[in-house]
Amino acid sequence: MSSSRDSLVDALSMKEGNGEHSYDTNSHYQRSVFSEIEHVVVESIIEMLMNLDYPEYIKVTDLGCSSGRNTLFAMSEIVNTIIQSYHQKGRPNAPEIECCLNDLPHNDFNTTFKLVPSFLEKLKMEVKGKCFVSGVPNSFYSRLFPSMSLHLAHSSFSLHWLSRVPDGLENNNTSIHINDTSPPDVYKSYLNQFKNDFSLFLRMRSEEIVPNGQMVLTFVGRKVSDPLSKNCFQVWSLLSDCILDLVSEGIIKESGMHSFSMPFYNPNEEEVREVVINEGSFKINKIETHDHIVPYKIEKDEEELSLELMEAGKERATGIRCITEPLLVAHFGETVIDQVFDKYAQYMAKYLSVSSRRPNMTLNICFSLTRKNKDSLFFYVCQPDMISKLWNSFIVF
Repeated sequence: MSSSRDSLVDALSMKEGNGEHSYDTNSHYQRSVFSEIEHVVVESIIEMLMNLDYPEYIKVTDLGCSSGRNTLFAMSEIVNTIIQSYHQKGRPNAPEIECCLNDLPHNDFNTTFKLVPSFLEKLKMEVKGKCFVSGVPNSFYSRLFPSMSLHLAHSSFSLHWLSRVPDGLENNNTSIHINDTSPPDVYKSYLNQFKNDFSLFLRMRSEEIVPNGQMVLTFVGRKVSDPLSKNCFQVWSLLSDCILDLVSEGIIKESGMHSFSMPFYNPNEEEVREVVINEGSFKINKIETHDHIVPYKIEKDEEELSLELMEAGKERATGIRCITEPLLVAHFGETVIDQVFDKYAQYMAKYLSVSSRRPNMTLNICFSLTRKNKDSLFFYVCQPDMISKLWNSFIVF
């Protein structure tokens, strides 16, 4: 077990394999979100190809790909769109496409790689495309690719994971994240960490993506401007309650609870927009938001209601378990995991029983971005007196 907040992120990964609690088995929602924003990806690809005059070779990446079917579902749609666009333009030869799957080194790449042969075979049969798949195990908060080598970067449900647990959380030791009782400086610490991380992410990609290349980024976000609203971080509040229960029962040490915080921040639209504008390497093409819909609004008698709510609570608990278990195991050990999520299912069932009375505070935010051409930015970054001198030198010449 680790008590270091910096080393905690080293364990960040989704639950491996394809078993009952794995990410592959429990990521239907993430897949449905890609279906919602797929048209944004298609539009970005078409614009990118037109701006780059349909190159013979295209390199794309899925940043934070995780493991299993979802990443190949997204990559399949991207590759199919590229090849179909060439056919529709009457281009006789489809491009060679390099697909780079990126995630942290502890990611379960093997589960995904086992699916690659069938992915490539299907691609050959359906669109006659030539595709090369590789893994890139490293943090997307660092450089991943050679300069000016990427044409399209896609990331879905990844950029809300931070590079580290923020500093300044000492007064928040009875919660694993932000909640409505957190001091305001806790929110500021998380926000500053997100801004620093996302700005770094954009700077790294600006060095790797060709001018007029594209990025499509989808975040778990939030609607309200009040950062300490009770429902903004409800998932983590419930998980905090579960861990606090186990502390009170003597199963988890109080010091373990105090030293654990989730390296996660779900921004609102304005916070994302501000970082993009301030960093300056990318132009915003489109922003779309999609409400997170809770599919549990039940009208039954009390006994049936209780049973169905418990099933819904278990389903939600499994969905959270598949994205948090490796972090929790790294810090608290494996023996407490079942107890944590048994409690989580009960708390979630209770929450869902009254959630229809509460406003929906969660949404997904999709940003479509174009890498600016630095040459075209030259005159914008020059000082006015420099532009005047340059203009006079042109006249003299």
